[in-house]
Amino acid sequence: MTPRGILTAMVTPFDAEGRVDEAAGARLMGHLLENGSDGLVVAGTTGESPTLSDDEKCALWELAVAECGDVPVIAGTGSNDTAHSIELTARATEIGVDAVLVVCPYYNKPPPAGLKAHYEAVAAATDRPVILYNIPGRSVIDMPNALLAELAEIPNVSAVKQARTEDVGPIEGLDLLAGNDDSLADVLDMGGTGGITVASNIAGPRMHAMIDEPERRQEIHAELEPLFGAMSLAASPIPLKAAMAMLGLDSGRLRLPLVEASEEQRGEIRSALETTGLLSPV
Repeated sequence: MTPRGILTAMVTPFDAEGRVDEAAGARLMGHLLENGSDGLVVAGTTGESPTLSDDEKCALWELAVAECGDVPVIAGTGSNDTAHSIELTARATEIGVDAVLVVCPYYNKPPPAGLKAHYEAVAAATDRPVILYNIPGRSVIDMPNALLAELAEIPNVSAVKQARTEDVGPIEGLDLLAGNDDSLADVLDMGGTGGITVASNIAGPRMHAMIDEPERRQEIHAELEPLFGAMSLAASPIPLKAAMAMLGLDSGRLRLPLVEASEEQRGEIRSALETTGLLSPV
């Protein structure tokens, strides 16, 4: 499996008591697959992975494998603990996911040699493609392109989700995936294979049009810029879950330490939905 297209970083629906709502999750998976998603990332950051137990993650991966059929399921299995990442990756592989997304270890700030050893160990735990996740805004480490090219030599490391804002470009040996929604058009223009996106939870067909209509790609990007901005008003998925509620999509509450969007933020989110034609003005 080569990860490509619009790979939606799916939210995790919770019920009123804060438990994972698997029925709502199954409905959301079906909705996303019918609305522009070429694959789903399950239990990633947008899915509030830091607050999910291992058993909850595994249950979500099992649900996705059952619901998605031939559509790729990518499991978020990374952490800043190599042994834990290995265990999650092995469990996801046993469940039958199609690939794993492994975030750069955060907070403990390993040196390049530690990063290489981390990814070698995690990749050895699976025969599925491993997608590197470079997100310096959350991990406090930016893996330079030279290191990414070195990591590409690990046999089943196949792609990078690039969520830095500068020096984004093709890496020899890796498929390039946009890690920020507002970089999708530019990444596609430079030969990237797609993106792991947040706004596709609510604007999947419009975002997929950037792939289907390359001559209109930058125009579509400009149309969606207000939405991309609104999705960055607070830590993901705070704005996204607020937007989904406005659109009648059942995503449930957030788990602490994340809290609901403020009234001011909800006003800006609603305005962005109206401006982009996703919601009718009231």
